[in-house]
Amino acid sequence: MRERIAGFAAEGGLFPPDVDENFFLPAIIEGTYPWLTKVTALVWLAVALLIVYFLWAYRDPKVVPTRRQWLAESVYGFARDNIAVEMIGRDGVRFAPYLTTLFMFILLTNLFGIIPGIQISPNSHIAFPAMLAVISYVLFIAVGIRHHGFVKYLKVQLVPPAPAFVLPILIPIEFFSNLIVRPVTLALQLFASMFAGHMILLVFTLGGFAMLNANALLFPVSLLSWLMTVALTFLEALIVILQAYIFVILTASYVQGALAEEH
Repeated sequence: MRERIAGFAAEGGLFPPDVDENFFLPAIIEGTYPWLTKVTALVWLAVALLIVYFLWAYRDPKVVPTRRQWLAESVYGFARDNIAVEMIGRDGVRFAPYLTTLFMFILLTNLFGIIPGIQISPNSHIAFPAMLAVISYVLFIAVGIRHHGFVKYLKVQLVPPAPAFVLPILIPIEFFSNLIVRPVTLALQLFASMFAGHMILLVFTLGGFAMLNANALLFPVSLLSWLMTVALTFLEALIVILQAYIFVILTASYVQGALAEEH
């Protein structure tokens, strides 16, 4: 190990190596705003696209909807009927706008990961799924407190219908699972899926080039690697939709749990 460190230092390198660039993307314009990275720009782009599309779709609504109006209404109707009302009940209608927006935003930012020329999803960086999870977390906590009151909400969430002598054990478990684990699982399941998909596509794409550069005889293997990239891209497209759906379904289920009268 010492010989490796000495050899690295002799070559003019620093130890430990600077790995910041592998975890923090550089600014779009070097030397300006360090926070204005490609990922940040993609988040802004997704927000702008959604606002512009829905304003455009409902600019001149018709009784017989146009294609753009039909698509917007279909997305909202799906989130309202199949997620909000199905999971929460009649009260779910008032959460439909948020769930629709959340679904569309996650879906669009996920799709960035398989669009040629972009090929990175903001959700492959843990900060963005974490913030989405925090927003949903604050929502269902606030909804529960408003519906039950602070004390009753804590009782509903933390005190299960069990004998009194086991409550000292169950209450910490309920606190951890209901108030701590939920936002963590929301963020991690989205981040892990997008990060893993991005890395797998990157491995097969760059692996094909690496083998081709190493030996021209490996061209058939390189071609196979690129074909796998294409096949996995289609699989990733399904995962992109599924992950957006799962995130919204979990959010709706947590809201339903916050409104429930029984534990």
